[in-house]
Amino acid sequence: MAEREAPETEEPGAGEGPRRRPTINDIARLAGVSKKTVSRVINASPNVQKETRERIQAVIAEHGYAPDPQARGLAFRRSFLIGLVYDNPNPQYVVNMQLGLLDGMKGSGFELVVHPCNRVSPTFLSDLRGFIERQKLFGVVLTPSVSEDERVAALMGEIGCEYVRVASVSLDAPAHMIETRDRLGGEAAAHHLADLGHRRLAFISGPPSFRSSRERREGFEVGLAARGLKLEAGYSQEGAYTFESGIECAAALLKLKPRPTAIFAGNDEMAAGVLQAARQMGVAVPGDLSVVGFDDFEIARRLWPSLTTIRTPTREIGRLAVERLMGREAEGRAEQDRLPALVVRESTGPVAT
Repeated sequence: MAEREAPETEEPGAGEGPRRRPTINDIARLAGVSKKTVSRVINASPNVQKETRERIQAVIAEHGYAPDPQARGLAFRRSFLIGLVYDNPNPQYVVNMQLGLLDGMKGSGFELVVHPCNRVSPTFLSDLRGFIERQKLFGVVLTPSVSEDERVAALMGEIGCEYVRVASVSLDAPAHMIETRDRLGGEAAAHHLADLGHRRLAFISGPPSFRSSRERREGFEVGLAARGLKLEAGYSQEGAYTFESGIECAAALLKLKPRPTAIFAGNDEMAAGVLQAARQMGVAVPGDLSVVGFDDFEIARRLWPSLTTIRTPTREIGRLAVERLMGREAEGRAEQDRLPALVVRESTGPVAT
């Protein structure tokens, strides 16, 4: 991509007072390099040798040089902003994703702006377009379920906005995707519960608008089938990825006869609701009921009993997504770093005999 140099500016009256503001030309002269090389360092371009970069950075620090942000934005005809677009009902997911994006943006000169939205709103697409065009975004990271909407990907292409989608399955070219492979997590949950001897198992899904709901359920069913089991009719409930929906769905499942001995909830918020419903109904966990969640957010370690769950490294995924967006992704990073994995805690145990 051709680089554009940030136009230099001086404060009004520069040269008249005892000290004038240093310009990019001054920094180039003092560092013994071209103005273009200084511009590359300012804009975090990788195409500068380490020794040269450090020399320029030392001169910049010594003389207190800072490019004019407004002039810099005009030179690039865009802002130095990256957008996070989400419609996730789980606030901890959003927080962890933001932290990951900020990790990846550190030292880049970019800033983060967030855009909560509602996919069922009739103005969803026009609101998203307005957000991107008003901010003149460098690019956006799209999270579920926005990332799963093909209308959004088409809109990015139409307006020429760079993007990376975070989703449970691959939906786009590799340059635009971070795939979390949630189905593997569902399989791991099934294997764990089956290996503990559970045969009457239940599942609480997230909302159908999330592809992850389907992937986690299908993975769970595949995992059960590998152990010669299946999810029986009537032993599943549709939740909303919220604590309250977890309570409601668990209450319905725990009234079944025979009652399930294990419940796999599609995220930790709903699993926390399962623990609450079990406590209210006098069902001991894990003595009478084993519970598995999905995410491994902070709540999983703070619950009592602590929650067995499927860990998805949301913060790491956020960092990978924004590095891919900015073209700064490290070579050779193992895919294993972002795959779901079982974390066993106190909420699961052998089936009661």
